[in-house]
Amino acid sequence: MSLQVEFDFTLPKGFIDDNGALHRDGVMRLATARDEIEPLRDQRIAGPDDPYLTLVILGRVIVRMGTITDFTPRHVEALFAADLAYLQDLYGIVNFGDPSEIEALRAATAAERVAPEPVAPAAAEPEPEPEPEPEPEPELELKEATSPPRVRTRVEEVPRGTQP
Repeated sequence: MSLQVEFDFTLPKGFIDDNGALHRDGVMRLATARDEIEPLRDQRIAGPDDPYLTLVILGRVIVRMGTITDFTPRHVEALFAADLAYLQDLYGIVNFGDPSEIEALRAATAAERVAPEPVAPAAAEPEPEPEPEPEPEPELELKEATSPPRVRTRVEEVPRGTQP
């Protein structure tokens, strides 16, 4: 049996780089003790409850985002809120939860993914097309032993154990 240390993901909305390119697929690795301790020495971090700590840690554990292989806290700062929440949830699952929950998280956010529409020059208004019937949601098969992950609706801190 081998330990999986890297996890592929697809962001719900996507990261737009300085050149306007959209990056949605990435890889996150398991965090080490150093990944969680070293950022506390960063002068920008006021302490373990500082919200910026999350951005610095994510910048350390995201191995690749699209074609970007040096993903930094500056990149994390530019993420859409929905993508930041998704990465916080993924970080919590891969480092502290059951990796089988990753598929449930992916399925729960798949419906929320929005691909940007290409911008076209304005033209004469075409006739509106009839709206297609919504497809029924596929039923997810969940194990009884695990509950589905809670999908975030806003940015919030990942709960941590209390320090003695």
